[in-house]
Amino acid sequence: MSEPQSAQSAHDRRDGVARETSRRLRPAELLFEPAQALADEEHFFDLESLDDPRQLLARSTELALAFRAAADRATEYQAIAAAQLADPRRFDRLTYAAIAERAGWTEDYAKKMVEFGTRLQDK
Repeated sequence: MSEPQSAQSAHDRRDGVARETSRRLRPAELLFEPAQALADEEHFFDLESLDDPRQLLARSTELALAFRAAADRATEYQAIAAAQLADPRRFDRLTYAAIAERAGWTEDYAKKMVEFGTRLQDK
């Protein structure tokens, strides 16, 4: 199993381009009306109201990048939390199996995430 990868770095590898991904992408502003979104299943960040395909492509691309950046950030926080929970200095530390169960991961993946989180904390 490979090390947890960000969505952006996985995307870069698929394109065959080695890009530096250490800089944070600035997410698009995520605007929507929660009440309207709940009332209308077709409502998705007001994309359905855009008639111009150029605007639709631009806004949906912004949203896709924002969601990828958010997923990458959330994964990093998962890894940091896993590393903290597995820290041997904690009297209540958790095993990889316990972390995996809580997060819905395999034990091997939990171990990789703990290692990844430890590296993130060391930076």
